[in-house]
Amino acid sequence: MKKKIFIPLLLAVVILFVGACGKTDGNTQQSANQQQDGSYTLKIHMVISEQDPVYLGYAEFKKGVEARTNGKVKVELYPNGVLGSDEDLLQQAMLGGNVAVNSDAGRLGVWVPEIGILLAPYLTDSVEEMQKLVKSDLVKKWTDKLAKEKGLTVLSFNYYTGERHFVTKKPITKPEDLQGLKIRTPGSPVWQETVKAFGATPVALPWTETYPALEQGVIDGAEAQHPATYSARLYEVAKYITKTGHIQLWNCLVVGTKWFEQLPKEYQQILLEESLKAGDFTTNKLLSTAKELENNMTAAGAQISEIDKEPFKKLADAVYTKLNYQELRQEVNKVLGK
Repeated sequence: MKKKIFIPLLLAVVILFVGACGKTDGNTQQSANQQQDGSYTLKIHMVISEQDPVYLGYAEFKKGVEARTNGKVKVELYPNGVLGSDEDLLQQAMLGGNVAVNSDAGRLGVWVPEIGILLAPYLTDSVEEMQKLVKSDLVKKWTDKLAKEKGLTVLSFNYYTGERHFVTKKPITKPEDLQGLKIRTPGSPVWQETVKAFGATPVALPWTETYPALEQGVIDGAEAQHPATYSARLYEVAKYITKTGHIQLWNCLVVGTKWFEQLPKEYQQILLEESLKAGDFTTNKLLSTAKELENNMTAAGAQISEIDKEPFKKLADAVYTKLNYQELRQEVNKVLGK
């Protein structure tokens, strides 16, 4: 009798187990990203510090998203690269992880080459022109391609971090002064070719290694925007800052497409809108504090110089030829009405 009862019970357990497994398989992504209370958590990775205008922009993004979703989408900020490398976090995002990355056109241009032109030297003549470009349908076409082909969704591309200048151990007044110098720059082609066009030798190093590399003489300089130079205190080991303004650096907030598409449509729209607001906040914050940063670095011993940019602009044309950006440049100029 006990045996007859045991067999049906065993079968019932097996059926429940199989059913449960089937249900779990069908909702693997949802269970991985949605909490039991129906909320979601997004972790934003960045290598910048808490003082950087971009970090302050992401703090605004966090505030806006959490308020408008009534806490159903929670945003956690992780500055100073504590989560790992940009590349590793972008891979996690591609696989559906609940991470976002503060990125730029140089890194994304590796996957969608058109995006790389946003970091080409002297592409636009003003912040206003670049704002128009990064919010245009042309750039959206490129980022849509990134989402479709690589699984990375750009929430917005309007986080302005400043003009890139040379930070060196010797004064620079003209391109010839860069001849033979080893200059730290990111490893993507548009950065590398820009430094080469000016006559220097590009050295790809993680940003966190730039200060010790300058201190130890591994490199002769770097190229960076004021907030990054100031927060990393590069002026302590390379006091000459030459305002070439050769690249306008605009960051973007990137999430994994798989994770993003699991969100309710309403939440997706909120993230897009709040990222755009936060980008504009960042841009205005940077523009209002740029002079203060210069004053602080000058007071600490930095020598900041204005120079004639025209010789640099002429050499920069070689970058567009080298990377086959001529036609793309025409498309950009069309957007800008040039």
